Amino acid sequence: MFGSEQEEFWAGEFGNSYIDRNQGPKAVAGKTAMFAKILHHTRGVQSVRELGANIGLNILALRNLIPTAEFQAIEINGRAFEQLNSISGISAVNASLFDDINWKPVDLAFTAGVLIHLNPEMIKIAYQRLYEASKRYVLVAEYYNPKPVEVPYRGHTDRLWKRDFAGEMMDLYPDLSLVNYGFIYHRDANFPADDLTWFLMEKR
Repeated sequence: MFGSEQEEFWAGEFGNSYIDRNQGPKAVAGKTAMFAKILHHTRGVQSVRELGANIGLNILALRNLIPTAEFQAIEINGRAFEQLNSISGISAVNASLFDDINWKPVDLAFTAGVLIHLNPEMIKIAYQRLYEASKRYVLVAEYYNPKPVEVPYRGHTDRLWKRDFAGEMMDLYPDLSLVNYGFIYHRDANFPADDLTWFLMEKR
Protein backbone atom coordinates (compact mmCIF):
# COMPACT_ATOMS: atom_id res chain seq x y z
CA MET A 1 0.00 0.00 0.00
CA PHE A 2 1.34 3.41 -0.99
CA GLY A 3 0.28 6.94 -0.19
CA SER A 4 0.12 8.16 -3.79
CA GLU A 5 -0.57 7.08 -7.37
CA GLN A 6 2.97 8.08 -8.28
CA GLU A 7 4.50 5.58 -5.85
CA GLU A 8 2.29 2.78 -7.21
CA PHE A 9 3.29 3.78 -10.75
CA TRP A 10 7.02 3.41 -10.05
CA ALA A 11 6.63 0.27 -7.96
CA GLY A 12 4.82 -1.43 -10.86
CA GLU A 13 5.32 -2.25 -14.52
CA PHE A 14 6.38 1.25 -15.59
CA GLY A 15 9.16 1.12 -13.02
CA ASN A 16 10.18 -2.27 -14.39
CA SER A 17 10.46 -0.93 -17.94
CA TYR A 18 12.52 2.01 -16.71
CA ILE A 19 15.22 -0.45 -15.62
CA ASP A 20 15.59 -1.79 -19.16
CA ARG A 21 16.11 1.72 -20.56
CA ASN A 22 18.65 2.83 -17.97
CA GLN A 23 21.57 0.54 -17.32
CA GLY A 24 25.04 -0.44 -18.49
CA PRO A 25 28.67 0.70 -18.16
CA LYS A 26 28.17 3.79 -20.33
CA ALA A 27 25.54 5.08 -17.91
CA VAL A 28 27.85 4.47 -14.96
CA ALA A 29 30.67 6.33 -16.73
CA GLY A 30 28.47 9.39 -17.26
CA LYS A 31 27.33 9.35 -13.66
CA THR A 32 30.91 8.99 -12.46
CA ALA A 33 31.87 12.11 -14.41
CA MET A 34 28.97 14.05 -12.85
CA PHE A 35 29.72 12.94 -9.30
CA ALA A 36 33.42 13.72 -9.72
CA LYS A 37 32.44 17.36 -10.32
CA ILE A 38 30.12 17.35 -7.33
CA LEU A 39 32.48 15.67 -4.87
CA HIS A 40 35.17 18.20 -5.76
CA HIS A 41 33.17 20.65 -3.61
CA THR A 42 32.89 18.34 -0.58
CA ARG A 43 35.20 17.26 2.21
CA GLY A 44 35.28 14.03 4.16
CA VAL A 45 32.31 12.20 2.65
CA GLN A 46 32.46 8.65 4.01
CA SER A 47 28.78 7.72 4.21
CA VAL A 48 26.14 8.17 1.51
CA ARG A 49 22.41 7.52 1.22
CA GLU A 50 20.40 7.62 -2.00
CA LEU A 51 16.64 7.99 -1.85
CA GLY A 52 15.26 6.26 -4.92
CA ALA A 53 18.32 4.32 -6.05
CA ASN A 54 16.80 2.10 -8.76
CA ILE A 55 19.41 -0.57 -9.64
CA GLY A 56 22.26 1.34 -8.02
CA LEU A 57 24.04 3.02 -10.93
CA ASN A 58 24.62 6.23 -8.98
CA ILE A 59 26.08 4.31 -6.07
CA LEU A 60 28.34 2.32 -8.38
CA ALA A 61 29.56 5.63 -9.81
CA LEU A 62 30.17 7.08 -6.35
CA ARG A 63 31.99 3.94 -5.26
CA ASN A 64 34.42 4.49 -8.13
CA LEU A 65 35.28 7.83 -6.50
CA ILE A 66 35.02 7.10 -2.76
CA PRO A 67 35.55 3.32 -2.50
CA THR A 68 35.93 3.32 1.28
CA ALA A 69 32.56 5.00 1.93
CA GLU A 70 29.51 3.27 3.40
CA PHE A 71 26.45 3.27 1.13
CA GLN A 72 22.74 3.10 1.91
CA ALA A 73 19.91 2.97 -0.60
CA ILE A 74 16.11 3.08 -0.66
CA GLU A 75 14.21 1.75 -3.68
CA ILE A 76 10.47 1.32 -4.17
CA ASN A 77 10.48 -1.02 -7.19
CA GLY A 78 10.92 -4.68 -6.28
CA ARG A 79 12.69 -5.73 -9.47
CA ALA A 80 15.14 -2.81 -9.23
CA PHE A 81 15.72 -3.62 -5.57
CA GLU A 82 16.77 -7.18 -6.44
CA GLN A 83 19.63 -5.85 -8.57
CA LEU A 84 20.46 -3.09 -6.10
CA ASN A 85 20.59 -5.50 -3.18
CA SER A 86 22.95 -7.82 -5.08
CA ILE A 87 25.69 -5.16 -5.05
CA SER A 88 28.16 -6.00 -2.31
CA GLY A 89 28.71 -3.56 0.49
CA ILE A 90 25.41 -1.66 0.14
CA SER A 91 22.70 -1.51 2.82
CA ALA A 92 19.45 -1.39 0.86
CA VAL A 93 15.74 -1.52 1.65
CA ASN A 94 12.76 -2.11 -0.64
CA ALA A 95 10.58 0.79 0.50
CA SER A 96 9.21 4.21 -0.36
CA LEU A 97 11.34 7.18 0.58
CA PHE A 98 8.31 8.33 2.60
CA ASP A 99 8.63 5.29 4.88
CA ASP A 100 10.29 5.65 8.27
CA ILE A 101 13.63 3.84 8.19
CA ASN A 102 15.72 3.76 11.34
CA TRP A 103 19.09 4.72 9.92
CA LYS A 104 21.56 7.22 11.32
CA PRO A 105 22.24 10.37 9.23
CA VAL A 106 25.01 10.20 6.65
CA ASP A 107 27.60 12.64 5.30
CA LEU A 108 25.81 12.96 1.95
CA ALA A 109 22.14 12.30 1.23
CA PHE A 110 20.82 12.73 -2.31
CA THR A 111 18.21 12.17 -4.96
CA ALA A 112 18.77 12.01 -8.72
CA GLY A 113 15.74 12.10 -11.00
CA VAL A 114 13.38 11.17 -8.17
CA LEU A 115 11.83 14.34 -6.72
CA ILE A 116 10.51 15.21 -10.19
CA HIS A 117 8.22 12.17 -10.07
CA LEU A 118 6.70 12.71 -6.63
CA ASN A 119 3.19 13.94 -5.91
CA PRO A 120 3.55 17.72 -5.37
CA GLU A 121 1.30 17.50 -2.32
CA MET A 122 3.91 15.25 -0.69
CA ILE A 123 7.05 17.10 -1.79
CA LYS A 124 7.63 18.78 1.58
CA ILE A 125 7.67 15.37 3.26
CA ALA A 126 10.27 14.25 0.73
CA TYR A 127 12.35 17.33 1.56
CA GLN A 128 12.11 16.42 5.24
CA ARG A 129 13.25 12.85 4.58
CA LEU A 130 16.21 14.12 2.54
CA TYR A 131 17.14 16.80 5.06
CA GLU A 132 16.95 14.44 8.03
CA ALA A 133 18.99 11.79 6.20
CA SER A 134 22.02 14.08 6.08
CA LYS A 135 24.32 15.33 8.79
CA ARG A 136 26.26 17.55 6.37
CA TYR A 137 25.65 17.55 2.60
CA VAL A 138 22.37 17.38 0.67
CA LEU A 139 22.36 16.92 -3.11
CA VAL A 140 19.47 17.13 -5.54
CA ALA A 141 20.04 16.33 -9.23
CA GLU A 142 16.69 16.94 -10.90
CA TYR A 143 14.95 18.89 -13.68
CA TYR A 144 14.97 22.58 -12.77
CA ASN A 145 12.35 25.24 -13.37
CA PRO A 146 11.92 28.52 -11.47
CA LYS A 147 8.23 27.74 -10.82
CA PRO A 148 6.51 24.36 -10.47
CA VAL A 149 5.34 23.06 -13.83
CA GLU A 150 3.93 19.70 -14.90
CA VAL A 151 5.46 18.02 -17.96
CA PRO A 152 3.90 15.12 -19.93
CA TYR A 153 5.98 12.00 -19.35
CA ARG A 154 6.01 9.14 -21.86
CA GLY A 155 2.30 9.49 -22.56
CA HIS A 156 1.32 9.98 -18.91
CA THR A 157 0.07 12.98 -16.94
CA ASP A 158 0.63 13.70 -13.24
CA ARG A 159 3.91 11.84 -13.33
CA LEU A 160 6.62 14.51 -13.78
CA TRP A 161 7.11 18.03 -12.44
CA LYS A 162 9.95 20.49 -12.76
CA ARG A 163 10.55 23.03 -9.99
CA ASP A 164 13.25 24.72 -7.90
CA PHE A 165 13.75 21.81 -5.51
CA ALA A 166 16.95 23.17 -3.97
CA GLY A 167 15.56 26.66 -3.53
CA GLU A 168 12.47 25.31 -1.82
CA MET A 169 14.59 23.21 0.52
CA MET A 170 16.79 26.16 1.48
CA ASP A 171 13.65 28.23 2.18
CA LEU A 172 12.31 25.47 4.43
CA TYR A 173 15.63 24.82 6.19
CA PRO A 174 17.60 28.06 6.74
CA ASP A 175 20.70 26.19 7.93
CA LEU A 176 21.10 24.77 4.40
CA SER A 177 23.33 26.86 2.18
CA LEU A 178 24.26 26.43 -1.47
CA VAL A 179 27.78 25.11 -2.07
CA ASN A 180 27.66 24.81 -5.85
CA TYR A 181 25.51 23.76 -8.79
CA GLY A 182 25.90 22.58 -12.36
CA PHE A 183 24.12 21.39 -15.48
CA ILE A 184 24.62 18.13 -17.38
CA TYR A 185 23.61 18.45 -21.04
CA HIS A 186 22.17 15.58 -23.08
CA ARG A 187 24.43 16.56 -26.02
CA ASP A 188 27.66 16.56 -24.04
CA ALA A 189 30.36 15.10 -26.31
CA ASN A 190 31.78 12.72 -23.70
CA PHE A 191 29.33 12.18 -20.86
CA PRO A 192 25.77 13.06 -21.91
CA ALA A 193 23.01 12.94 -19.32
CA ASP A 194 19.34 13.77 -19.16
CA ASP A 195 19.59 17.58 -18.83
CA LEU A 196 19.90 17.39 -15.06
CA THR A 197 20.73 20.35 -12.90
CA TRP A 198 22.49 19.46 -9.67
CA PHE A 199 22.56 21.52 -6.50
CA LEU A 200 24.91 20.70 -3.63
CA MET A 201 23.90 22.14 -0.26
CA GLU A 202 25.53 21.98 3.16
CA LYS A 203 24.18 22.21 6.69
CA ARG A 204 25.93 25.03 8.51
